[in-house]
Amino acid sequence: MKDILEAIQSGDTSAVQGLKVPESYRGVVVRKDEQGMFEGVATRDKDPRKSLHVDEVATPELGPGEAIVAVMASSVNFNTVWTSIFEPVSTFGFLERYGRLSELTKRHDLPYHVVGSDLSGVVLAVGPGVTKWKAGDVVVAHCLSVELEDHQGHDDSMMDPQQRIWGFETNFGGLAELALVKANQLMPKPAHLTWEEAAAPGLVNSTAYRQLVSKNAGQMKQGDNVLVWGASGGLGSYATQYVLNGGGQPVCVVSSPEKAEICRRMGAEMIIDRSAEQYRFWKDENTQDPKEWQRFGKKIRELTGGEDIDIVFEHPGRETFGASVYVTRKGGVITTCASTSGYMHQYDNRYLWMNLKRIVSSHFANYRESWEANRLIAKGKIHPTLSKTYALEDTGQAAYDVHKNLHQGKVGVLCLAPEEGLGVDPAAQEFRATHLEAINRFRDV
Repeated sequence: MKDILEAIQSGDTSAVQGLKVPESYRGVVVRKDEQGMFEGVATRDKDPRKSLHVDEVATPELGPGEAIVAVMASSVNFNTVWTSIFEPVSTFGFLERYGRLSELTKRHDLPYHVVGSDLSGVVLAVGPGVTKWKAGDVVVAHCLSVELEDHQGHDDSMMDPQQRIWGFETNFGGLAELALVKANQLMPKPAHLTWEEAAAPGLVNSTAYRQLVSKNAGQMKQGDNVLVWGASGGLGSYATQYVLNGGGQPVCVVSSPEKAEICRRMGAEMIIDRSAEQYRFWKDENTQDPKEWQRFGKKIRELTGGEDIDIVFEHPGRETFGASVYVTRKGGVITTCASTSGYMHQYDNRYLWMNLKRIVSSHFANYRESWEANRLIAKGKIHPTLSKTYALEDTGQAAYDVHKNLHQGKVGVLCLAPEEGLGVDPAAQEFRATHLEAINRFRDV
C-alpha cells in the first residue's frame, strides 16, 4: 500500500501501472455476527461507533468488466448509517441474495460487509473486457451497480432487475483503502478538487440531479418554486444548488440559524427555520395536525409572494410527507427519494387526487445522469458541500454525526490520502482559485 501511495503522490499516477494489487487492505466493515447487537434499542439510540470497525480484509478477485481502485477519500451517506444500525433490514440479506446470482457474485456474500458508496482515487487494475479505463486513471465512482443482462435496464439502467447500490447492497465499498467497482461506475475526477472534495458529491449529487432535473423525475423548469427539505444537508445542499443553477426558486427548510446562513451563502433567499417556527406536523405518533400544514403553507406564500410549491424535494419521509402533499400547488409534483424519518408515509389523499398532484419516486441515478451531474461539478456549476473530514479509523464517529444530524452538507473520510488538501491537478489551480469561496462555504460553520 505504501508503494501505491508513493506512486500516486509522485505527480504521475501512471506510475501505479505494474504495481501488484495488495492481497489485503483496510476497510470499514459491519460484522454479520453483530447484526443483532441493537435489538430492543430505539433507532435514535443506535450508535454506529459500536458497529463500524476498521478491519484488514482480503482483496476480492477481479472479474470481467470490473476495476479495483486505490481509494484516496470517501464520504458518509445515510445508507452507511442504515447499514451500521441494521435498519430497516440488515444489509447481509442483500449480500446473501446477490451471492446466489452467479459464481462471480458469491464473492460478495461474506461474514463482513465493507461499506461506503462514494470514492475518489486511482484505478489500480481492470478486469477482462474493460477498454475505457486503465491503471493510473484518476477517477470518482457513482454507486449504481447493474448487471444489464435483462432488457428492462436498457432504456434506463435504474430499471434493471439487478440494480443495486454499491457499498450498500453489494460488498467491497468505498470506505476503504481499495474498492471493487464495475467499470461503468467510473467517471473522471474533477481536476480542481482535492481528493476529499471530489469524493463528497457522488451519491447525493447524482440523486439530486435525477430527482429534480432529469426527465425521469422532477423535470424542473425555470421559475419553479421548489421546496427543499433539509436544504443544508447532504442531499438538500445539492438540490438547492440545482434549483438556483436551473433558474428555479428554492424554498429552503432548515433546523437552525447556522443552517439558514449556509443556504444564504449558496444564494437562496427564501428560508424557513422550522425550529424557530416550531412546526409540529404530528400531534402524537399516530395523528397529524392539518392546521400545522396550513400554517406552513401560509409561511411559504409569504415568502413566494402568494405562490404555492411546484415541486417538493422530499426525503425526510414520514415526518414531513403530509405537509409536503398539502403545500404543493394544484398539478404539482412531490418527488421522493428517501424516508430518513420513517417509511410509513401518511397524507390526506383528498389534497392529492382532487388537486391532480403527483407523487414521483426517484432512486439514485443512471450512468448518464451521474455523468452529467459529475460534469457540472467539473465545470464549477455545482460545488462540493464538504464540511468536515475524518480519518478512516474515525468513520464510526462520522456516521454518528450523520445519524444525529450534527453535520452540515457532507462528511468526508480520508482513506489512503495522508492529509487533506491533496489531489488537485496543478493545471487546474487557477480554475480552482476562482471557485474557492464556493468550494469552502460549508467549512467551519
